[in-house]
Amino acid sequence: MQGFKLLLKIIVAIALGVLLGAYVPGWVIQTFATFNDLFGSFLGFVIPLIIIGFIVPGIGSLGKGAGKLLGLTALVAYLSTVIAGIVAFFIAQSLYPTILKGQSAANLDDPSEGLMEGFLELVVEPPMDVFTALILSFVLGIGIAATKGDKLLEIMDEFKRIIELVISKIIIPLLPFHIFGIFANMTYAGQVSTIISVFAKVFVLIISLHILYLIFIYLTAGTMSKQNPFHMMKTMSPAYFTALGTQSSAATIPVTLNSAKQLKVRHNVADFTIPLLANIHLAGSTITILCTALAVMFIQGDTATLSTIFPFILVLGVTMVAAPGVPGGAVMAAVGLLESMLGFGPTMVSLMIALYLAQDSIGTACNVTGDGAITTIVDSLHEREKA
Repeated sequence: MQGFKLLLKIIVAIALGVLLGAYVPGWVIQTFATFNDLFGSFLGFVIPLIIIGFIVPGIGSLGKGAGKLLGLTALVAYLSTVIAGIVAFFIAQSLYPTILKGQSAANLDDPSEGLMEGFLELVVEPPMDVFTALILSFVLGIGIAATKGDKLLEIMDEFKRIIELVISKIIIPLLPFHIFGIFANMTYAGQVSTIISVFAKVFVLIISLHILYLIFIYLTAGTMSKQNPFHMMKTMSPAYFTALGTQSSAATIPVTLNSAKQLKVRHNVADFTIPLLANIHLAGSTITILCTALAVMFIQGDTATLSTIFPFILVLGVTMVAAPGVPGGAVMAAVGLLESMLGFGPTMVSLMIALYLAQDSIGTACNVTGDGAITTIVDSLHEREKA
């Protein structure tokens, strides 16, 4: 229900921004522009903390458990996520010049070109830059896993819970106001029609790519386990529709586990892989992030190349590890990379968040449904290795 409530708030915020932006006085737009500047500054401060809070306990906890099975599961999940991102890039790059033709907002990130500026500018410097946070997270996470540093892992788990509270109690509740301000400002500047049109077309493309991904991954799993892939997808459908409602992979684990056990997999393998995959397998979210990011870049007039996007996908697959079970966790983990690796400015980040959150539930549904296929693949590979 939390996911649907947030989605409803996002839709209402967008609708009100579009409806009221052309009629309210300029000082109202400027007030929300001021709020957006402050909120964006706070978000920039929190981003390195989010990266550390997600990645360190996520990697550190991988040092425990079932050894080879854990490594195999993590590898297959990561490859699935990276492949999904690469395919999404090529398809989006080939289709956007056609489906988004003539839709440009090249000055969208420049307030001097129409967007209202805030009353004041307060910049809160982040404690470290994004790549420093990434490197520190890798060093700490791998170190905890190697040394079995239980005490430090407990501290990082507590830190993660603090970050989750910041996201769920501050960032997520304020996002609808932030998004209202963005869309009201764009309406005031006469730029909103482009964005609304992009929303609809990108939404259709993302759903199509999710379906294609699930068919591919289940064809692979079905071939390896000698099962009917479409019957497997039907078996996992309760997890898909549950995730649409919860908008959280973690909250859907009981249903995902029950559905996965109805596939031809060993139950003890499913007991191990499904909770792990809920945190590390985010192929659907990666597709959504790539498509929305490329759409924002396209209407800005920016050109994305594989040499730019491929490193972004590789790092994104790690950064989203153990993203919290709150709506929007994946995109919050990705914001720092969007800024540092793809050059997103504050308005582009805000559009990205709005686009992503409006489609977050279907990305989560794709993630958890794919977990059944990954479990089947891992079970097949692990059985062959034992043989």
